[in-house]
Amino acid sequence: HEGPARVFDSEEESVGAILAGKIVAGDVIVIRYEGPAGGPGMREMLTPTSAIAGIGLDKEVALITDGRFSGATRGASIGHVSPEAAAGGLIALVEEGDLIRINIPACRLDLMVDAEILEKRQARWKVPEPKIKSGYMQRYAKMVQSASSGAIFKK
Repeated sequence: HEGPARVFDSEEESVGAILAGKIVAGDVIVIRYEGPAGGPGMREMLTPTSAIAGIGLDKEVALITDGRFSGATRGASIGHVSPEAAAGGLIALVEEGDLIRINIPACRLDLMVDAEILEKRQARWKVPEPKIKSGYMQRYAKMVQSASSGAIFKK
C-alpha cells in the first residue's frame, strides 16, 4: 500500500473525519499522540478501524498509530509505533499529504520524505502539553517507557 498521510492528533479527530466522508481509498490514516505517554495509557484503536470497515474501505485504507489494537482489528493496521509521537518519534513528524509506503511482506514502513525536510521538522517539533495535568495518569505519562519496552515505568 502506498498513499498520502491523513494526520490526526487523536482518535476522536480521526473518527470524525472518517464518519464525515473525508477519507478516501488509498489514504493512510496516521493517529498519533495515543501511545503510552501521549494517550496517556496507549488507547485501543477499535473505533477508527471499525469506522473504516463500516464505510467499506478496510481493504483500501491503511491505519498507522502509536496507540494499540485488539484482536478485532481488520485491514492494514499498524500499531504500537515506537518511539511514540509524544517522545518525538518519527510519527510526530508526519504531515498531511506526505507519501507513506507500507510493504507488509518485507516488514517495511517508509515515510517518503527527504532527510533534510525531516531534520527541519524535528528542529521545530515541541513536546506537546500533557492531556492530563494531575493525578495518576499524569504521573504515568511522565514515567512510562516506550511501547517497545513494554510501556512500563522507567527505573
